[in-house]
Amino acid sequence: MNRVKTGLLGLDQITDGFPAGRTVLVTGDAGSGKTIFGLQFAKSCSEQNLKTVYITTEEDYEDLKRQSDSFGWKIEEYKKNGILNFIELAGLRARVTEAEMSIGVEAMKGNFAKILQDMPEDTQVAVIDSLGSHTAKLTAYEFRDRIDLLIYELKQRGITALVILDSATSSEFNELALFSVYGAIRLMKRENPYTGRRERVMDIVKMRSTKTPIQFLTYEIDENGLEIISEVE
Repeated sequence: MNRVKTGLLGLDQITDGFPAGRTVLVTGDAGSGKTIFGLQFAKSCSEQNLKTVYITTEEDYEDLKRQSDSFGWKIEEYKKNGILNFIELAGLRARVTEAEMSIGVEAMKGNFAKILQDMPEDTQVAVIDSLGSHTAKLTAYEFRDRIDLLIYELKQRGITALVILDSATSSEFNELALFSVYGAIRLMKRENPYTGRRERVMDIVKMRSTKTPIQFLTYEIDENGLEIISEVE
């Protein structure tokens, strides 16, 4: 199976990258680095010359650019070259009236795959940050039905996808999402039982066709973005 490098050196050494043409789910608490992970992955895919689309449902491009610039990632260059595109669903919602927004949310609620409708046909990689904005009032059955369709559409188009779920949505629908996706990674903050210090750890919950560790991987967010430090027993 072909692989797509994630841009996290330690993670790529362990998994050899994400399986191409498949969907990987990333969940985590606030401040765990989910958006940074998404941006780092998009940057890595751009460096691999893969046509990448970053779909943002919460932040606008300028916010994402500021975050990227803080790590020295020149995403503006990839954007100008057409290798990396941004679709701002958050800005669209902010520009419509409350009544129109209600209609839009209901329409989106009916089909997650509508998120993909503005993606160029030659898209090879997609980052959806995050899906939680479109899960309000969904039942468990509706969520499973919608995410299955989204993943099916991505696979049919041969797109390698990173789908991010916020902590609130994850706590409600995580188990359902795990059945649908090809891989899943959870980002967490916890207290180290040996040092008593707070730390960030990554759990590779599943990754089909991939040998993965059962241990948590400690990581930091530094000037280079997310960096794997070591495995925790």
